[in-house]
Amino acid sequence: MAKKSEQAVIPKWRYYLVMLFLASLPLVLLVKIAQLQILPSHERGVDFLQNQGDNRSIRKAIIPAYRGVITDRNGEPLAVSTPVTAIVVNPQQIQNKDIAKLAEVMNLSEAQLKSRLNRYHKKSFMYLARQLPKAQADRILELNILGISARREYKRFYPAGEVTAQLVGFTDINDSGQEGMELAYDTWLTGEPGAKKVVQDRAGRIINDISLIKAARSGEDLRLSIDLRVQYAAYRALKKAVNMHNAKSGSVVVLDVQTGEVLAMVNQPSFNPNDRSKLRQDSIRNRAITDLMEPGSTVKPFTMLAALESGIFSPESLINTSPGYLKVDYKTFVDPRDYGELSLAGVLAKSSQVGTTKIALELDPDFTRDLFQRVGFGEVIGSGFPGETLGTLPAYRKWDQVTQATFAFGYGLSVSSLQLARAYAVLANDGVRRDVSLVALDSEPESLRVIDAETSQKVRHMLRAASGVSGTGKRAMIDGYSVGGKTGTLHKVKAGGGYDDNRYMSFFAGLSPAENPRLVTVVVIDEPSNGIYFGGLVAAPVFSEVTGSALRLLQVTPDQIDTNRSVAGIPKLNKKRGES
Repeated sequence: MAKKSEQAVIPKWRYYLVMLFLASLPLVLLVKIAQLQILPSHERGVDFLQNQGDNRSIRKAIIPAYRGVITDRNGEPLAVSTPVTAIVVNPQQIQNKDIAKLAEVMNLSEAQLKSRLNRYHKKSFMYLARQLPKAQADRILELNILGISARREYKRFYPAGEVTAQLVGFTDINDSGQEGMELAYDTWLTGEPGAKKVVQDRAGRIINDISLIKAARSGEDLRLSIDLRVQYAAYRALKKAVNMHNAKSGSVVVLDVQTGEVLAMVNQPSFNPNDRSKLRQDSIRNRAITDLMEPGSTVKPFTMLAALESGIFSPESLINTSPGYLKVDYKTFVDPRDYGELSLAGVLAKSSQVGTTKIALELDPDFTRDLFQRVGFGEVIGSGFPGETLGTLPAYRKWDQVTQATFAFGYGLSVSSLQLARAYAVLANDGVRRDVSLVALDSEPESLRVIDAETSQKVRHMLRAASGVSGTGKRAMIDGYSVGGKTGTLHKVKAGGGYDDNRYMSFFAGLSPAENPRLVTVVVIDEPSNGIYFGGLVAAPVFSEVTGSALRLLQVTPDQIDTNRSVAGIPKLNKKRGES
């Protein structure tokens, strides 16, 4: 029987060495952990790891600034910013398995969404959707898809919609002004964004706010000069008239004589700034400020001013308009009928071309032009509105007689509706010209006397006759208030030169109450095409409706009660009981 082999004997020192090594491992691990997480001086210690972690999770987030509110003169909001959500995505993190459900929530096809993501596949950031309501954004975020996060932003909302669209303007998707007062005062309205430190997860979602770096500063509010009540009244009347006469476009301006503030400025066609999906470029223009027109007979009152200033004529001067036409050089000026002898007021009331021509030919044409310039034609208004037009007021070295005559009744120069309103405000303000403002004023505006007060009052009296029962502007009369104003009917210029026999512009420019004017209103209807085109038939009724509404809204005391007409919309009671 074989002898058993002896058991191997392990030396004690080797055993204790192994045990010591195994026992020291936790200690080494603890030292290493301490080096990494506690000791700041270590090369790759706590500071290094903290910085590396921060670089991957701590970000500086922009705090969007609130854009200033635009209001009317009474504080009614015209443009406000509402909080919305932008959905952003890291295309490198989005996974194919998530695209289908994301596309479904966003009402997109899977192919459409893939195409958008592929265009930015090398980028780490792209907007997936912007200006979403909170509920819609939450439906996307609830999918909890890696790479998708949200950002707060603001969207502009316009409570008055198309009624103030061309004046207020609108902003783009980044809340920057693009048109109108939004553009003109963009720097004033725009706030200053802030910033904060935040912790983000791998998907880019903000987990925690760490600290505020800089607080956001809201933009300044802007109070416009318009009265929204008057603006609504003007818009309704203009839209009705443009539709009734199948016109191409139209504009209305209502000016406060006492301050030079614009109380209403409306245009047709208009647009809804809250939904610009069907926006037409020609509806964006604020025609009352940007579009030029020959003013036609609406400048005849200023020719009468020049006649009175010259000393050659007085209000009692008689002009013989018989036989109803007058040949001047190569052109014949014709009245609708033979008016015979007319005073200056009669020439204005009948809008006599023959009478105006005879007066104009007696005057120095440079003197007439100088007066036109003094009331503001051919000069910039200075409203600050984008695209404000200068107008044209030609200065001829030599005036032929036909040019001298036609210039006196509104051909050969061009103005905007606002310029024409400012000129009439000079008459209304006893010869004092005030700066026009689209912003509500807190102090007296600058003013300059350009016409003698007594002369202005004489012409104003003539204008009252022109809009009376025997004048061309009788349909501009307002129950309870006296009116002074002038009609205008203008042939439009053809593309190849000359004037078109079948295209017209209809005007009415006037003031009320006539003796102590508070408002000036200018109405322009472009290309009425239903067979009626005279300013007295197309534009004058709009003046009556708009100015009458404005006077009552502003609680201006009536200065005239006509017992044959209703007052302020209340029917007159006849003497016979039960009749009205």
